[in-house]
Formats: sequence, structure tokens, C-alpha cells
Amino acid sequence: MAKLEVYYNSACPVCAAGINNQRQRMKGNDSAWKDIAQDENLVCEIGADLNKVRHSLHVRDEMGEVFIGADAIAKLMLDTPGQKWLGRVMMWEGMRPVSRWLYDRFADQLFAWNRRHGRW
Repeated sequence: MAKLEVYYNSACPVCAAGINNQRQRMKGNDSAWKDIAQDENLVCEIGADLNKVRHSLHVRDEMGEVFIGADAIAKLMLDTPGQKWLGRVMMWEGMRPVSRWLYDRFADQLFAWNRRHGRW
């Protein structure tokens, strides 16, 4: 299994740009990037609902634990040169609820915007 498995949705242009940027930052890392827009059945690997993965980034670590939304972003940052500090801040007990709330509100708006534009 790859160090991290990243389940993302390239049908969302904002999400695709963010993932492309993150992949560049993590170049040389042995993570697996799994685009559910290319293969919707990938969600079965993590037992997730398709719309949940369309809504929020999902990351599975080498132990099989799945991180969703802000926690998934933090997990990626912890493995990214120059961003480890931000991942630690996002996972800090006092900041975690704020990170999750902010991510979820943004993801709600982005999901609705993509649906209005017929991306799924």
C-alpha cells in the first residue's frame, strides 16, 4: 500500500487545481492519487459514498485509517515539505474544530456550485 492514498474529484476545477498543486509539492512522495471522477468505483476501496468524496477530500494512511475533509488536508500537509507546521497546527486539539468547520463550510459551497454547473 502507498504511504497515503488520496481520493479526490477532478470534476471540480477548484479541487483539481488544489490537488495538482499538492502533487507538485509532494513530488517524490510515494502517495497514490485516486481520481473518483475518472473511476467512481474507487470509493468502494474506502467504503465511502460517492457524493461524500465529491464533497470532501479523503485520505487513507498506511495503517488503513481514513481522514476526511480538514483532517485529510492536514494529513497531506504533514507529509509535505514546507507544510508540516501547518498540518500540525490544523491537527492541534484547539484548532481542529475550527479547521473542520471552515473546511466543511467551504466544501458545502463548492459542492453546490459544482452541482449547479452540472459537473455531476
